[in-house]
Amino acid sequence: MSLKLYVDRLSQPSRAILIFCKLNGIEFEEVPIELSKGQHRSPEFAEINPMKQVPAIVHGSFKLFESHAILRYLASAFPEVADHWYPSDLQKRAKIESVLDWHHSNLRRGSVGYVLNSTLAPALGLPLNPQAAAEGEKVLSASLAKIDTYWLQKDGSYLLGNSQLSIADLNLVCEIMQLEFVDEKDRDRILSPHKNVLKWIDDVKSATAPHFDEIHATLFKVNEIFQKQRSAGASS
Repeated sequence: MSLKLYVDRLSQPSRAILIFCKLNGIEFEEVPIELSKGQHRSPEFAEINPMKQVPAIVHGSFKLFESHAILRYLASAFPEVADHWYPSDLQKRAKIESVLDWHHSNLRRGSVGYVLNSTLAPALGLPLNPQAAAEGEKVLSASLAKIDTYWLQKDGSYLLGNSQLSIADLNLVCEIMQLEFVDEKDRDRILSPHKNVLKWIDDVKSATAPHFDEIHATLFKVNEIFQKQRSAGASS
């Protein structure tokens, strides 16, 4: 069955799925859906995902959306995917599920709230909201502290003390990479207190090379544009 990935590389969960497929040798067709152009709101895309969000997939005649569900499905549907990504052992799998559930209610809520309202909103036709950005930053910082002190454990390089990557590692690191959109001093201020998180990000980047940087290249290019705009604004 053919696999189509409907993604925007500026979307953190889209990037996680693209990296996962490349790492595991899963063949796919990438179908770009540009959020900044409103392509996710088209009637055609609504046939794929009625929620009008990326990512979404079509595998043969099977349609699926929500990034965590997609990664669970891909890890289970393709036999070439190693067990450590989404373990068959029920207790190990349940632990990964707990991280994924926590992610959406905490890290993702804080990251999206902060980055959108401090930086990205105008690119999507929305106003900046400093109050919402401040609230998002509080949730984000608390989430990073929880990763630093709880989800990362001393007996392994990855989440839950694991010695190999899981779909949770990929999801959460791609989420944190969204901070590339914000001003460097703000990014450093938020991340620098969390030494375990910084090491973990580097470990995930190394373990997923060269695909991590390849898939994040679009993000880095947009970051350069934002930096130039900020520099021009500061000098004017």
